[in-house]
Amino acid sequence: MITTVSLVALGGAIGAALRYLTGVGVVRLIGHQDFPLAMITVNVVGSFLMGAFVVAAAQRGLTHFSPFVMTGLLGGFTTFSAFSLETITLIERGTIGQAGLYVVLSVGLSIGALMLGLWVTRGILV
Repeated sequence: MITTVSLVALGGAIGAALRYLTGVGVVRLIGHQDFPLAMITVNVVGSFLMGAFVVAAAQRGLTHFSPFVMTGLLGGFTTFSAFSLETITLIERGTIGQAGLYVVLSVGLSIGALMLGLWVTRGILV
């Protein structure tokens, strides 16, 4: 168990560093934008890599790398990839309604929770 947790932590550190470096690279390539293009780039690339890894790992018997790659590396790079995978898994199971509900609740509740966190913390600290 400790080995798996260590692999997740190592992958997460690498993924977070790659997210930062990707953001820096996008800004250096096209300049600073008001639109969060760097984060969209990270989300799209991470989601593509998650899809590619799921298939490659299953077909080549490499699922034992999932904690490092999926949870750690890609989870540190972008949690959007895990969200995308869960959504597609629900769709492939034929539970389209649940997939739609998952998307709406994940996005809506996450934005709402962030707004609540801002509101509460500003009320306490300001």
